[in-house]
This record gives sequence, C-alpha cells and structure tokens, in this order.
Amino acid sequence: MGRIAVHEFMSLDGIIENPSWTAEYGFDPRMAEAIGGLTTASSAILLGRRTYEMFAPAWSARTAADDPGAPFFNETPKYVVSGTLTDADWTNSTVLGPYAAETVRAFKDGVAGGIYVSGSGMLVRAMLADRLVDELHLFVYPVALGAGQRLFPEGYGRERLALAGCEAYDSGVVHLTYTAA
Repeated sequence: MGRIAVHEFMSLDGIIENPSWTAEYGFDPRMAEAIGGLTTASSAILLGRRTYEMFAPAWSARTAADDPGAPFFNETPKYVVSGTLTDADWTNSTVLGPYAAETVRAFKDGVAGGIYVSGSGMLVRAMLADRLVDELHLFVYPVALGAGQRLFPEGYGRERLALAGCEAYDSGVVHLTYTAA
C-alpha cells in the first residue's frame, strides 16, 4: 500500500497559490535534501489538473543537466485527478478521473511505495478531509501575502494534525511535517 506525502510551499498566512513569490528566498540546500527525500521515497506522482497543467510544460522540457529533479518528474508514473481532463500527454501520465475518495484509496492501495503530491490545493484539501494523506510537508515562508488560495480556506472546518518534524533554514523558511492526529 502506498503512502501519500504532500509537499506545499506556504506563506505565513496560509497562501499556497502560485508560489513564484518563494524565489526571493533562494533554495536552501537542506530544503533540496528534504524535498529530494520525498521524491526519492516515491514511486508515483499524484496531481490535480491545474498543477499537472503547470508542471507538464515546465518539467517535460528540463533535463538532469537543467535540474536534478527533472528525471523524477519526467520518468516517474504520474496520475492526474480531474473531472475535465481526458488526455494526459506528458510521459508516463494517466488520468484517474474526477475526485472520489474510493478512487484515490484504490490507487493508493495499488502503489508500492510513496506517492508524491505537490501543490494541487483542491485535491489535497479533499484528501485531507477523507483522511488519505499520510504526511503533510509544509514549507512555510516568512511572508504574509494577504490574498490568494489558502490550503485551509475560511469555512474549511477543523483539521487536527500531529507534528512529526520541524526544520528551520537560514532563509527563515520552516519545514513542518504533520501526520494525522
């Protein structure tokens, strides 16, 4: 059975939308190790449609010489949860169909190893609500943005989590790892 590990870049006020604002903080080598640990432990990638549509053109053109993460993103089997996407043309990509907890649970049960999720806010919120996320890795940046899509938007409801790890980087970014409480 697979384990779902979610990775999100987040502002102090919970914004996860379009994390281009993270660039000004650089990419700490220890952060690269943490994310590399997530990808190395994963044998599948699970994405929502919007994240898939952003990742496919960005990663498919990259090589290992451009970015050491390129082989993982390009060679690892990718699964897209979408009710509107019918075809996924990025190498090793499959559309699972619209979100249903049973579909994701069956997918998870069929994967040997880790399942990496990055971004995909709507998908992650649904999976958290259905208790399908095994680890939530939040890379919290020392900035408040004031507006944008939040991981836990107003009205989301209560979500109780247990802190499983914490690491601070010189840039002020904090990596918080949570599991279900």
